[in-house]
Amino acid sequence: MLFNSPAYGIFLVGCFLVFWLLHKHRFLRALFLACASYAFYFYGTYDTAREQPVPLPPLWWAALCLGIIFVGSTLDFFIGLWLDKTDDSRKRKALLLVSIVYYLGILAIFKYWNFAADSFSAVAHAAGWKVNPLHLRLVLPFGISFFTFETMSYTIDVYRRQIRAVDRYLDYLLFVSFFPHLVAGPIVRPSEMLPQFLETPKADPDIQLCGLMQIATGVAKKVVIGDYLAANLVSRVFENPERYSSIEALVAVYAYAVQLYADFSGYTDIAVGSAKLFGYQLPQNFNAPYAAHNLQEFWRRWHMSLSRWLRDYLYVPLGGSRGGTFATYRNLMITMVLGGLWHGASWNFVIWGALHGAALALTRAWQRIRGESPSVGVMRVWGTVLTFHYVCFAWIFFRAPTLEHARLLLARMGAGTFGADNISRRTVLLIVAGLALHFVPGRLSLAIVERAKRLPALALGVLFAAVAIGLHLAAGAKAEPFVYGQF
Repeated sequence: MLFNSPAYGIFLVGCFLVFWLLHKHRFLRALFLACASYAFYFYGTYDTAREQPVPLPPLWWAALCLGIIFVGSTLDFFIGLWLDKTDDSRKRKALLLVSIVYYLGILAIFKYWNFAADSFSAVAHAAGWKVNPLHLRLVLPFGISFFTFETMSYTIDVYRRQIRAVDRYLDYLLFVSFFPHLVAGPIVRPSEMLPQFLETPKADPDIQLCGLMQIATGVAKKVVIGDYLAANLVSRVFENPERYSSIEALVAVYAYAVQLYADFSGYTDIAVGSAKLFGYQLPQNFNAPYAAHNLQEFWRRWHMSLSRWLRDYLYVPLGGSRGGTFATYRNLMITMVLGGLWHGASWNFVIWGALHGAALALTRAWQRIRGESPSVGVMRVWGTVLTFHYVCFAWIFFRAPTLEHARLLLARMGAGTFGADNISRRTVLLIVAGLALHFVPGRLSLAIVERAKRLPALALGVLFAAVAIGLHLAAGAKAEPFVYGQF
């Protein structure tokens, strides 16, 4: 049930109506929303299982994937209560370990087993041994990387006594499974969402209007910009780079940078907007990342919820910048390499993470040499241009199916051929439009919302219906999956 599909629109409207009809029954409303979220996940997993080979019948596979979330949520709920009640350090560490082992074990089996088996086999072959990799025929459950991080952050925060354990089981189930953020984030923190679920949400028409506009904006980014660039240039070039000229390969890299931003920030817009319809606020996940003037700022603007998670639960526990210059660079590299692996089990993602880790270390070294004074004027512009191009270079490894595809694409970019027959005017316009979105002032969006508030309800209904029809016509014959749904 993709966010950009008509099925999701029907599902969202139905949930909205039932949710607010139950406004006098807090328990029933929470129960309905949790059940709807489970149904959303079950349907999506079942639909995928029908199209991909899985070791179980589709219904059983969907039930297994749903069970992973339910069992983990139940386990963490009771672990949180026990962590809150005991002061015995050994018991508390053992309880935390149980939670972490469960989720890392799930990730290891479903996401990293085959990658580890292939890597071990390759090393063995290099040493002269013949070892056939033992592969598991598994399909990655939707959103596994997102909900595992969210649930681990809950038990870690309770263990650190940064938050109190929630004492209402249903609220915790809803925190983990809430469908707007379940599949591809944002990665919500327990301190951000649990207090909202513990309170009674209020139907604020202004906030709901803002949510509808965010949904429309997100779908527009996805289907008008992201899907078009993917289908008409990016996928073709990255899958068969040897067929294209240097100019076409270079433009495809720029197009992918815009496609990924439009796709993922569009998903976030729909997720945040959907949550607002129910009176809940999800965290911001993007803030014009390609306008960053160095890589450190880029990660404060791109996938912000993941950046904060990696900082608080990986970089800081490793020692952060407390252990001296070498330790800081080491911790940055470890954090970003593991962040790359979080995205996918492949050496492409390891290289992508290492490129960002090395550049972040160089950025930190440069800051120590010149001081913390902010760059201005021409230096800032050059910083933005260099940062954008470095990020685009790293995206090659993020997007390429294999290292060989990445090598071929880089070779084509350096071949010095200048044909551009495969680049349409619309492609160029959408790349420019996607980058220009970074420089649209936020107050313009606020002004549009304020204008919309003054319209009569009937006019608003007609307007949104026209937008929905227009976006449906702009979409392809089949709704394209969101890129981050695969993680």
